[in-house]
Amino acid sequence: MFKIKRKQVLAENIVLMDVEAKRIADSCLPGQFVVVRTDEKGERIPLTICDYDRNAGTITIVTQQIGAATMRECAYNEGDSFLDVVGPLGEPSELCVEENLPETKKKNLVFIAGGLGTAPVYPQVKWLHEHGVDAAVIMGSRTKDLLFYIDEMKSVAGEVYVTTDDGSYGFHGMGTNQLQALYDEGKRFDHCVAIGPMIMMKFVCRLTRELGIHTIVSMNPIMVDGTGMCVACRLMVDGKMKFACVDGPEFDGHLVDFDLAMKRLAQYKTEEGREKQKLIDALTENPNCLNGGVR
Repeated sequence: MFKIKRKQVLAENIVLMDVEAKRIADSCLPGQFVVVRTDEKGERIPLTICDYDRNAGTITIVTQQIGAATMRECAYNEGDSFLDVVGPLGEPSELCVEENLPETKKKNLVFIAGGLGTAPVYPQVKWLHEHGVDAAVIMGSRTKDLLFYIDEMKSVAGEVYVTTDDGSYGFHGMGTNQLQALYDEGKRFDHCVAIGPMIMMKFVCRLTRELGIHTIVSMNPIMVDGTGMCVACRLMVDGKMKFACVDGPEFDGHLVDFDLAMKRLAQYKTEEGREKQKLIDALTENPNCLNGGVR
């Protein structure tokens, strides 16, 4: 069992949890993820390791309530325990591997975090800062109320640029608009890491290709087992089939077939919607079912 040591609501439908998982905390690196299962009937939920404390033996995960499984997960509270937390899974970020550090220090880095993408961007920027590299970060969100980790990011990044689609906070526009504005001001980057919704990463890659900036993306397709056996997370990268869970989650964004990836992701939306509606109906009948029957 994996006990929840801390729970914090970061924004509407976005929840942070520190989870006791000593073996994972001892070995994980930025860029990797875990698969959480709340109980024996729970779905497997892949979640980025947002932070970790090797001394305390905890990992930090951030979840956005989208479907039934994440609604159930976010209903858990401090002191509750998850049945399974498997990891660390996936390959760590190439920027956060010590043998790559001499090359990394030569790069002028910019991270673009869209929405929940702030969670996987933060540990990379933090690791780099601890190793003498201060990267620029563009944090984007639809609106001010969905922003989180601004102060935390400012404490580890060289420069932080916050954008909102509706102009309610910071730069009025999307991350791509901010990157273009910085380029127009004369700022130059040679390496970009973009993490967020697939459509956002697609348009970041379209812009960075024009600007000549090498770009890495962290892919988040549907996953089931996290080991490559189910082939649910398959992607086409440079015309070759790859699995996000074992070959990634990071890939050269200029080689990813985003259109195919988004088409495959959309195939699961209907079923996910049905399961969410079942849970909402159950909550209407019994508001306490998340703390009892459903769990």
